[in-house]
Amino acid sequence: MALNLSGFYQMVSQENMDAYLHALDINFALRKIVCLLHPSKEITHDPATGHMKIRTLTTFRNFNMDFTLGQAFSEDLGPVDGRVCETTVDWQGDKLVCVQKGEKENRGWTHWMEGDLLHLEMRVEGVVAKQVFKKVQ
Repeated sequence: MALNLSGFYQMVSQENMDAYLHALDINFALRKIVCLLHPSKEITHDPATGHMKIRTLTTFRNFNMDFTLGQAFSEDLGPVDGRVCETTVDWQGDKLVCVQKGEKENRGWTHWMEGDLLHLEMRVEGVVAKQVFKKVQ
């Protein structure tokens, strides 16, 4: 049975974000701004229907994902890097795995829980960045 990730999370750490953003062709100034941000995540998840919403909230820009697990959808990543990907998000064991097909190879992310910590690993073209969020409600 899949986990229910519903909740509000605040970032406690991140690593290798500049290299990840560079691999996405994000310009130097924007990379520096993004690396200074401390995003929060709000996740709503209905395990019965597989519907999820993931909101990443910052003082600079917010990013929303609204999807059904296992169903491919066209994802507009304009707020991130201006690209559109065909995205599929589904469970692989106890990890929520996203695959984004588009201009950049091997792009996607994985979420998993360890206690009250939500881990996020973001991948693109062999570069991996990690963020950890603490569940606060």
